[in-house]
Amino acid sequence: MGQRRDDGVAVLGMVGAGQLARMTHQAVVGLAIELRVLAAAADDSAALVTPGAAVGDWHALDDLEEFAAGCDVVTFDHELVDPAHLAALADAGHVLRPSPVAERFAQDKLHQRTALAAAGFPVPAHADVADPADLLAFGEAHGWPVVAKAVRGGYDGRGVWVLDDRAAAQALWDEVEGTSTSLLVEAHVPIVRELAVAVARRPSGEQRAWAVTETVQRDGICVELLAPAPVAPEVAEAARDLAERLVAHVDGTGVVAVELFQTADGLLVNELALRPHNSVHWTIEGARTSQFANHARAVLDLPLGDTAMAAPCAATVNVLGPADGSDPRTRLAAALAVPGVAVHLYGKAARPGRKLGHVTALGDDPADTRARARAGAEALTGEPVGAAD
Repeated sequence: MGQRRDDGVAVLGMVGAGQLARMTHQAVVGLAIELRVLAAAADDSAALVTPGAAVGDWHALDDLEEFAAGCDVVTFDHELVDPAHLAALADAGHVLRPSPVAERFAQDKLHQRTALAAAGFPVPAHADVADPADLLAFGEAHGWPVVAKAVRGGYDGRGVWVLDDRAAAQALWDEVEGTSTSLLVEAHVPIVRELAVAVARRPSGEQRAWAVTETVQRDGICVELLAPAPVAPEVAEAARDLAERLVAHVDGTGVVAVELFQTADGLLVNELALRPHNSVHWTIEGARTSQFANHARAVLDLPLGDTAMAAPCAATVNVLGPADGSDPRTRLAAALAVPGVAVHLYGKAARPGRKLGHVTALGDDPADTRARARAGAEALTGEPVGAAD
């Protein structure tokens, strides 16, 4: 799967070849950093545009070892690699950023909750679930509904269940009993809005945060991003401070996205992602340095770029596969005709509900900026965005 270069040019390896790897490749071309990706298939989003993409099985330690041997630093566009394999790669001397110890905070939601709570970070009330009695007892103690989550895996609404009562809790247990899915349960939090703060951090400790973003969700999927989030200055300051302290605490390297719940009683940590993240795709056009450029710089321990916004506000709308199965690429001309929008398509096969791209607009007025981003996305899909305002 390749050898390290001997000409001094850094070789950055990324396990996974989805759209995050694709956009990382776009960001590093101008820096003459060679990005190599480990793709599951030759038609993965990043494999289509990255020269010399390696095709292999990231579930297999042998394939991971062969890939890592050709890279100076290995990073990831997902958190699904077996933790035991990550540990084996690190023990063999390969440089992984983030480290297996840090990556556990993204891979294991129960560890994340318990470790952050023990360190004094605000998280929802939660408990491990060993049997259905644990679900029922938690619901009785904290009130229904409660939220059950798969400890490992799960994304875009998968692996999360809102349980309204004892019957729903028992039904979920019956569904997962005997499978590999382990559960935690946490209190259902009344949310004012969902926020995200992305922080880029180098091994040397230098770190920079982007503007606080509001993430608008529908059916567990992020559909819109608004930056800066429409919150009071003291809330934004508290969110950035919380995220920066948390990223330093877990010793994250690269981009770390900290998802937060804003509640009437303050901020709570929802999830962590130790990789580039959907919540700050707006930074490609909307920040002096994008999350993808700073992720590459950070994991290679290069000076970080300015994270200041390039315009007063930014809005991003995700392009989800239309219900009729049509391909948004066939409507590209209509989207490009919308004034002042940037269109990003990921080269993925279309299917209903799949993330196929995003559209970003910059501007001075939040409402106008959001409307233009929506218009661009709607031109691609032929469907209304449908997010709640």
